[in-house]
Amino acid sequence: MKLWQKNNSSVNELIEKFTVGRDKEFDMVLAEYDVQGSMAHVTMLGETGLMTASETKAAILGLQEILAEIRQGRFKIEEEVEDVHSQVELLLTQRIGEAGKKIHSGRSRNDQVALDIKLYLRAAILHIKYEVKELFDLLIIQSEKYKDKLLPGYTHLQIAMPSSFGLWFGAYAEGLVDDAEVLAAAFQIANKNPLGSGAGYGSSFPLNRKLTTELLNFRTLNYNSVYAQMTRGKTEKITAMALSTVAATLSKLAMDCCLYLSQNFAFISFPPELTTGSSIMPHKKNPDVFELIRAKCNRIQSIPNELTILLNNLPSGYHRDLQLTKEILFPAFGELEACMQMARLMISNIIVRDQILDDEKYKYLFSVEAVNELVNKGIPFREAYKQVGNQIEKGEFHFDYRKKLLHTHEGSLGNLATEKIKEEMDRVLAKFN
Repeated sequence: MKLWQKNNSSVNELIEKFTVGRDKEFDMVLAEYDVQGSMAHVTMLGETGLMTASETKAAILGLQEILAEIRQGRFKIEEEVEDVHSQVELLLTQRIGEAGKKIHSGRSRNDQVALDIKLYLRAAILHIKYEVKELFDLLIIQSEKYKDKLLPGYTHLQIAMPSSFGLWFGAYAEGLVDDAEVLAAAFQIANKNPLGSGAGYGSSFPLNRKLTTELLNFRTLNYNSVYAQMTRGKTEKITAMALSTVAATLSKLAMDCCLYLSQNFAFISFPPELTTGSSIMPHKKNPDVFELIRAKCNRIQSIPNELTILLNNLPSGYHRDLQLTKEILFPAFGELEACMQMARLMISNIIVRDQILDDEKYKYLFSVEAVNELVNKGIPFREAYKQVGNQIEKGEFHFDYRKKLLHTHEGSLGNLATEKIKEEMDRVLAKFN
């Protein structure tokens, strides 16, 4: 069954297979949202007189029944049915009769798919937001727990200045704040109703688009019907950018953990059951989880570029190219969620090594502290820098790091500003309301 078919002529089998592609697979993901959209549309049709009260009531009850079947896993798109929209309309017509054929009035598959995708993306973004907040909370906890455990800081992969595990965990926590900002922006763009734009040029029916916007809990609607269709692809691309920012943070954290677990650094370790071994080297404790997080998150970061290439230079209006955005973007949500959950498992079981800075190779970490100590005694900075530099050149530099390090400004060793970072996250999360 095809919504656009006008007679009994059939489409070439190869053409049909090629044009349908993986669409039915992803239509199953959208099925719940398709029915929700249809319920709002039918309610609106009843309010505007395009369906009678009794027809509207029967259609709503029938759609509620189909929605329950979807949530129970009993819904499927039959082999001979083209897509989820056709399947829902077919089932509804079988159950309530001719009234089921009225639900497509004032609607096109174009705005129907645009609506389904926005409803799906809105829900999926909220789910990722939850995962981000869970990881953020864990990083904040670990930051406070290990704030006094010193760690060498690096620039250019060269030993640089003293850091701490508190600073390290806190850095990734604050990174997730910015990532949540981008997620919130994507959520706001997905949270606009395209329903009623039809094929991209509106309808001569007296549709009440504000009503469907309210019924579907959208913040507002895409007013211009042409632009409502132009948001296809654009919304997916912006969402992909938001996912890629989270993935970038996670990938960098995973890379740090791979380095820190290696014997050359040996800053951290994990329980044996969280690492893997070698088939021939009995000493190995491999960070396979972090390596896969890194790889999966790097692949997620490629999605905005893939969508750009797909969408670039398309003129206004609908084009079948847009069908492919689903198979590019939708799997990324599950991948990113799994990566965040595994990161939480690993970070919650991390073992931080004590007295890392006792190693002789880290003695120059404190050269800046030695310079600052001289400056505090009244020696000009440039002269103090020269004195310490000469000591290092002659091999005469010594500095007892066990003395109290005087870092008091916000975001330093002695002042992690944890509460301020938490306040920032709360401010960003409020944007999702």
